[in-house]
This record gives sequence, C-alpha cells and structure tokens, in this order.
Amino acid sequence: MTSKSLLDALLPLVADLSREIDDRERYRRLLQTMRTLFPCDAAALLRLDGDLLVPLAIDGLSGDTLGRRFRVGEHPRFGVLLANAAPTRFPADSALPDPYDGLVDGLNDAHGELEVHDCMGCALNVNGRPWGLVTLDALGPGRFDSVDMASLQAFADLAAATVNVAERIDVLSATGEQERQRAEAYRLGLEESRGKRELIGQSPAQQQLLQEIRMAAPSDMTVLVTGETGTGKELVAHALHAASPRARKPMISLNCAALPDTLVESELFGHVRGAFSGAVADRRGKFEMADGGTLFLDEVGELPLAVQAKLLRVLQSGQLQRVGSDREHRVDVRLIAATNRDLADEVKQGRFRADFYHRLSVFPIRVPPLRERGRDVLLLAGFFLEENRARLGLASLRLAADAQRALLDYPWPGNIRELEHLVGRSALRALAAYKTRPQILTLGAQELELHELHGRGDAPGFDGDVATSPSPAPVASAGAPDGANALNLREAVGRYERKLVGDSLERHAGNLAAAARELGLDRANLNRLVKRLGLR
Repeated sequence: MTSKSLLDALLPLVADLSREIDDRERYRRLLQTMRTLFPCDAAALLRLDGDLLVPLAIDGLSGDTLGRRFRVGEHPRFGVLLANAAPTRFPADSALPDPYDGLVDGLNDAHGELEVHDCMGCALNVNGRPWGLVTLDALGPGRFDSVDMASLQAFADLAAATVNVAERIDVLSATGEQERQRAEAYRLGLEESRGKRELIGQSPAQQQLLQEIRMAAPSDMTVLVTGETGTGKELVAHALHAASPRARKPMISLNCAALPDTLVESELFGHVRGAFSGAVADRRGKFEMADGGTLFLDEVGELPLAVQAKLLRVLQSGQLQRVGSDREHRVDVRLIAATNRDLADEVKQGRFRADFYHRLSVFPIRVPPLRERGRDVLLLAGFFLEENRARLGLASLRLAADAQRALLDYPWPGNIRELEHLVGRSALRALAAYKTRPQILTLGAQELELHELHGRGDAPGFDGDVATSPSPAPVASAGAPDGANALNLREAVGRYERKLVGDSLERHAGNLAAAARELGLDRANLNRLVKRLGLR
C-alpha cells in the first residue's frame, strides 16, 4: 500500500473528527475503512474496562459478539496485544487460543471450519492511558503477509483520536451547564460501575431507557422502575445510583416481598431493644444504613398499607422513628422503587395508597420487555455465552445460524432472566453429549429446545417465575369413548392449586408470608397466584 492510498483512505476519517456523528456510525466507518485498507475477514474495536474488553463495534463477526465481555486474563492473545506498544501479529501456529474462534461470519458450521487462521491487532492509548484494542482476523493463513505494520500503527493512532472525540462529544455538545453536568455524571457513573453487570443493548427501546437513566440519575428525584419480571429492573436501579452524585455513598436494597409483614417496619426503620419478642439489641434499619446514599425497594407493590403510610411520612419529612422508640432520626436518602405490578390499578383496587403511589412515581421509568428489543437478544445471549464459556472451560461457545433465528423468533415471556437460564442449561446439555470435551461448542436450535418452551412460555399468566400452562386438548378418561367424560387438564390443575393454596391461607388466617413459606414459594409469586386463582 502506498502512502498516497493510505492517506486517501484516512482523510474521510480525519474529516469525521470535526463532525458531530453518532458514536456507532463513527465506529462503523472506522472499521469499514480498516477492512478496506487491510485484507481481513473481520475487524473489531474493543474498549478496556478494568480487566474486561468490551466490543464497541464489529465488522464481519457474529452479532452476539457485541454483547460479549472478554476478561483479559482468560484470553492471552488480548493480554499480549495490550502489553505491546507496537502492532502485533500472531504466527499461524500460535498455541494461544483465539477469542474469535467460531465467531467470524461465513464460517462453515457443517464442516467445522471454525478457527481463525491469521490474527493481528494493536493497542490504543488515549491521553497517555491504555484505552483498548483494534483487532483484525482472517480465516486463511498468510493473509496478513503483505501488511505494513507502520500503516497499521498510523491507523491505530487515528482510531485512538476517533474514540477520544466520541467520548467527549456528548458532554461538549450538551446545551447548558446542567446538561453538561448530567452527561459528565452519567459518564463517571459508568466508570464507577466497571466490572459489574451492565445494561446491554442497542435497540431503540433500550436507547430510550438509557436516555431516561441519564436524565434521572444526577437528580434526587424518587424513581419508580416498572417492568415485567426478569427485565432487569434492579440493574436500572444500580445504574441510577452509579451515575448519581451519591455514587460514593451506599446503595442499600430491600426486597419487600421477601419479608413477613411483621418484620417490614423493623427492616425499614430499625428497632430498639425490647420493641418486640426477639429484639435483644438496638438495630439500624435500611433507611439509616442508606443515609447519604440510595435506598432501593424492590417489589414495592408488596408493602402493607400501614407501612406505606409510615414510608410516606419519612419521604415527606426525612424523619423516622425506630420501632419501639419515640426518638426521631433525620435521614437523607434518595429512594428508587421497583415493581412488576400495575400500581395505578392497585390503587383503584384499594390495595395501594394513592398518595404513596404519587410520591413514588415522581420520575417513572419503564423497562421494556425483551420481546420489544429486537436484535438485543443476540447481544444479551453473547454476554451469557461468554460467561458460560469461561465457567465450562471451553475455548469458544457459539450459536449456529438456526439458533440465532430461533432466539429472535421466540417471545421471551420470562425476559432476560429466562434467556440467561436457557443459555446456561443448553450449554450444559450440549456439552454432556460429547465423550471428549470439545474446544469449540456450537449450540444449534435443537440444543436450545425453544420448541418445548414455546407452548408454555407465551401462555397467558406466565410472569417469569410462575407459569400457567396453555389449555391442552381435552383428554379422554381411560376406557371411555372419545370425547366422553373429557377432563380438561388445565381445569384439573387449577382446582388442585386452588384447594392447596386456599387450605394453606385458611390455616394461616390469610397471612401470605406464612402461606408462602409453607408452600415453598416466593411471597410475590404466591400473591400473583392467589389473584389468578380468584382467592382474593
């Protein structure tokens, strides 16, 4: 490649540095240019977050790669690239496993041609600090024999300038000091939460969610996070805290559905010695523990009405009393609450206080269900595939093309939690079928067994934790003519559930918490089951 041809290819990217372009489009152009300049089948741009490498843009790699998080210590090639100041090319016979084995587009599933045969990359430094990597991969050996390393280094320097511009442009383009502070707080919050589970996705629904988090996080407003079971409401709460001015203070969480009614007040407000049987010492509640920080109330719709009234007073005045004490404590707490219930409907039914509902929903945020997020399902699958790859000790864990289509077509009634469990279960089942452990394990649609789940999963009443089966065809009793004495299986199961749950509630005088313990159910799930069965 001549200096002129290199310059001609790079000039549009240089011009982009002065333009306000969406980050994804900026990175897409960067990788497209790289594939034009260098003879590769795949290219990637990865950001270093602590000990993780996060793909920001890919070209020529499987779509789920964007959701993967590569731990540097588990991928020695990445470690070598980061340690070298100059571009590095690995020999074709390198014993180091390639992180992209099985992930390059155009691989032949049928014949097992899954390995990358030529690999090179370069570390990126921004403002004197390691920032990440650009990588190039080819399926044929010797493809990079003609690559000029000086040209690759020049491209890497431009790539570093590109990402530097992309990271700063949001803050610089924000209108007004308040908006700039908001954008900066959000960026710092993301840095503070490195290494933790993150909100992965690029769909419009997910981008809307991230935008609402950016808006709400720097304020002290109470936030009500709503959404179906398994959508990631707790992750949203953590993101709000991490990007808030309270990020260096504690975030205390309480699952309101996991406690008996008699202990909720003590958990929230604390108690003094002798306040009740078993209170052998003074104890701080969650509000005092969260002083200066954030209190996250999960399943807030499960709170008893009496506790709602006391919580409302604390939120309005900032003062609380421990159970059994007349002394007031002042606290400074930002409240985030989450629920999978329709609280407005709960208010109409008299099961939730209207004044408390309005105090909670100062800034409501809805977390979209997975079925509304399109191709985000592949990114999330990639995240879970990489987690299970490391857990199972595999060189690569990948999805076949038919498995990707199956994931995109499935309605996901259990949302992200269902996807997480599905990937882990499918990987274990697929691995168990091998006599000798494979280096690259491919999950096809058959291994995912979504056809088994589909009839259950999209049935009415499925909430991710408690599922009700769809109505099957009537089953004739043994020895009877077809259609005679037909018994609907769902009705029979419903009658049995109604009797079992009803008897338990009667034994415990309607106490949901006690009945849930007896039945081995989560209290929130029992509450939903009780309503579905018409017992309340």
